[in-house]
Amino acid sequence: MKKFSWIILSLFPFMVNAQGFWLRYAKTQPKEFVDTVYERKEAEREAKKVRFIYNVDFESYFDNREYYELGDHCQIPQTLFSFRLSPTVGVRIKDRIGGSHKLIAGVRYTQPLGGNWENVNVVPTAYYHFSNYGVNLQLGAIPYENRIMSMPDWLQYDSIAYARPNIQGALITYQDKRGFVEFMCDWRSALDWHRREMFRILFNGQYQYKWFFVGGLAHMNHTACSADPELHSQESLYDDINLGVHVGFDFTQLTPLDSLAIKATYIYGIARDRKNNEKYQPQGVLIELYANWWFLGVKNTTYIGDNLQPLRYADNLGTPIGSLMCQGDPFYQATFYNRTDIFAYIYRSSFVNCYMSWNMHYDNVSKRLQHQQQLIVRFNLDGLHKDKTGSLLRGMFDK
Repeated sequence: MKKFSWIILSLFPFMVNAQGFWLRYAKTQPKEFVDTVYERKEAEREAKKVRFIYNVDFESYFDNREYYELGDHCQIPQTLFSFRLSPTVGVRIKDRIGGSHKLIAGVRYTQPLGGNWENVNVVPTAYYHFSNYGVNLQLGAIPYENRIMSMPDWLQYDSIAYARPNIQGALITYQDKRGFVEFMCDWRSALDWHRREMFRILFNGQYQYKWFFVGGLAHMNHTACSADPELHSQESLYDDINLGVHVGFDFTQLTPLDSLAIKATYIYGIARDRKNNEKYQPQGVLIELYANWWFLGVKNTTYIGDNLQPLRYADNLGTPIGSLMCQGDPFYQATFYNRTDIFAYIYRSSFVNCYMSWNMHYDNVSKRLQHQQQLIVRFNLDGLHKDKTGSLLRGMFDK
């Protein structure tokens, strides 16, 4: 019982102020009086042609994985516990046609808790951002949070999301009330004497009409050779190509729930090992259900199909190629996999998103129910400006 005492203590302030807690999570946000002084000063700042901008993003994640260690499944029991501090500064310039030009620089400082300075990971953030009429062009080292939609689990494992917080290349998006499209080029590794050249390209989008939506994606992950002639002669080139088409229904407006949606995705892939002339064409169907009411939520994902990572154990000079090419969750090596996330928001506003999630995994390789517990918080200073609009900060993994 002791391990749950901190949860009870953390929820106590919200239980005391039940009315305020309800209003924070209610579907229909209450109307507020406009702070005319604040709004006027904010409008004056926005009207400036040149403006100094800054932001601080903080994330902390506790991820406890009670997995069974299976050599064939590449899942190991472990606990990931770290925080990431991401301060940025920059300048914003408005042009004559209403476009906004930003130059932003900062760092992403990740510290594993329980570790020391040797375990610290510091990566630079620096990018140019142009936006106008729903178009956003970003070039450089760009935070993954800038994507409109997070990468799906079958393309990006949560461990990789923790370890690689930035897109290195380009992100181009367009969004309006009907939907969005986005293009990403992530140069994962530059050619070096002892380092392979690796990059991934993703194009995805979605169109929504009332309660119906349809979309898709095209993805290519390429792993080339290193510059060392001796290694180069032994290494193989790998391609991981994926196509996905989805249709779904958003029933949120038809129910008293805050969110209720169901989506079905057909996945087709091509995995190639060029040196050994191996080629696989996996395919499958993914069914997702998402529901959220007040501060509680559930997300269920069911996959039925072929092994989506057939080259995960391809030979890489005596070791498996692994996540160098296969960036998705290793559970998708199974031909049947079900994941159920039950989560609860401890606090959720325009600048803070803190939730607990209990994730249950079942697949037909291990044939066991495996458990994962997450406690994730995200703070974004820039969200303070959106507090009066009732918008909510998007948390890690779109929760």
